[in-house]
Amino acid sequence: MTSTQDAKAPAGEVVLEAIGLTKHFPVRRSLRGLFSKQQNAVHAVDDVNLTLRRGHVVALVGESGSGKSTMARLLAQLYPRTGGDIQLHGKSTHVRPGRQFRGYAARVQMIFQDPFASLNPVHTIRYHLSRALKIHDNAGDDLETALHGLLNRVALTPPERYLDKFPHELSGGQRQRVAIARALAAEPEALLADEPVSMLDVSIRLGVLNLLRDLKERLNLAILYITHDIASARYFADETMVMYAGRMVEGGDSETVTQSPAHPYTRLLIDSAPDPDRLTGDTDTLQDRGSGEPPSLIHPPSGCRFHPRCPMAMPRCTTDLPVKIEIGDAPGHWAACWLFDEATVAAQQPGSAAAGVAEEGQS
Repeated sequence: MTSTQDAKAPAGEVVLEAIGLTKHFPVRRSLRGLFSKQQNAVHAVDDVNLTLRRGHVVALVGESGSGKSTMARLLAQLYPRTGGDIQLHGKSTHVRPGRQFRGYAARVQMIFQDPFASLNPVHTIRYHLSRALKIHDNAGDDLETALHGLLNRVALTPPERYLDKFPHELSGGQRQRVAIARALAAEPEALLADEPVSMLDVSIRLGVLNLLRDLKERLNLAILYITHDIASARYFADETMVMYAGRMVEGGDSETVTQSPAHPYTRLLIDSAPDPDRLTGDTDTLQDRGSGEPPSLIHPPSGCRFHPRCPMAMPRCTTDLPVKIEIGDAPGHWAACWLFDEATVAAQQPGSAAAGVAEEGQS
C-alpha cells in the first residue's frame, strides 16, 4: 500500500518531531472566580521533545494523567498547541480543518484506545474502510481488491467473512485490527497508537503488538506506542520515553531504561508492574519507591514535579527544574534528575528533602 518513494526511504529517517511541545487547557471559572483576573489552566504537556523515525517504535510510558494521550492528539493535530513546534520531515506544520488537515492526516494516522468507540456501530466494516480509501484517493481502479488487501494486511482472513459485518459482531481484537486497517488506508508514514491493546483481553494483546511490529518492518513506519505498561514497552519498542505530570523524566534504549532505570519515577513504574518472581513485598527496595498521588496540574509543584513523592528528593529538587543529564555508558540514556548531578549530590544529601515533605503532609 505504500508508495515506491516511501518504500525506498531509509530506515531511521526522521518523519515527525515535537520540539518544546506545550499544551495548557484553560479551566472554567467558578462563580467565586468570575471577577478574578487570573485564568487557571491545566498544564497537561510542558516543553516536550520527541522524535519519530522510520522503522522505529518509540514507547511513551507513564501512569494515567501524565499527558501521554494529549501528546498523541497534539502530534495528530487534533488539539491546537499552546507552544512549541511540530515538524514533518523537518518542516513546521500548523494545520487547520479542511484540505490542509487531510493532507497531514494522510501521512500521520492515529489508532485510538477503544476500537468500539472509534468505529461507527451503524456502519459495516466495508463502509469504514471504503470511506477511508476514497477520502485519501487510495481505492485505485478496483475498490474490492483494495478492501481485501487491507484486511489481509491485518490478518483478517478470508476478507469476505468480515467486510459486511458490523463492529458489534467482531471481537475486541478484530475491531482493533479493523481500526488499524482503516489507518493504513491512508498509506501513512507515522502511526500514533494510543494504548492500542489496553482494552483487549490479555490473551490477544500480543497478537496485535506483533501485527504492529510486522507493519513497522514491512512498511517502514514510524510508530509512537503509548502505554502505561512498561513491560510491553521493553518487548515492543526500540526506544522508551517516560513521562510524569506533563514532563519527560527519562529516555533511552528500551532495554536500558527498563533494565537499568535511572529516575526514581521509572523505578516506581517498574516496581509496580506485576512480577511472578516477587510474590511478597521486597523491603530492600522500599526506599527506592515513591508514595502519594500525582500532583495537581493546575498548580504543579515547583522544581521537579516528582519531588513530593520522591524518597530521594533533595532541597534543590523542590526549587530548580531538572535538566537532561546523560547517564552511564549506554548512548542516548538520560534522566531529568538532580541525583545525577555530582555537584548537587555532594552539597545535599539525597532524601534530605523527602523527610520534610512527609512531615508537612502529616501535619
